[in-house]
Amino acid sequence: MGAPIQGQMATILLVDNDPLQAFVRKSILEKRFQNVQRVSDPAEAFCMVEQPQFADDLALVITGPQMPGMNAPAFAAELHARLPRVLVLVLGGDDQAPPNPDADGVRFLPRPFASEEMLEVASQLMGQFSR
Repeated sequence: MGAPIQGQMATILLVDNDPLQAFVRKSILEKRFQNVQRVSDPAEAFCMVEQPQFADDLALVITGPQMPGMNAPAFAAELHARLPRVLVLVLGGDDQAPPNPDADGVRFLPRPFASEEMLEVASQLMGQFSR
């Protein structure tokens, strides 16, 4: 396993509307990170970030390129308008280009990717977290 993560109690928010995929990804993330929460859509994610205690601990949001009612660039832009310091990891589709590879605070991981690769990128991003 990797080195201990700075901000170990920092929260990762997984936004995924596919229950099986979300369960698998959350389980993988929980092998390395203590606090992983899951919501099924952007609206639910925005409700969570409006809670001050949750927002204070939120370090990373992981999502796919398309969510119900919103794509990743629009979601990241709205999230950064509310919480500029929170990083976003977009897990891409097989044939998709990065939604906006130059966006500050947004990292794109194209498919196919191994579970360990997702964990490593999440670890790198979590290492950048500062309250």
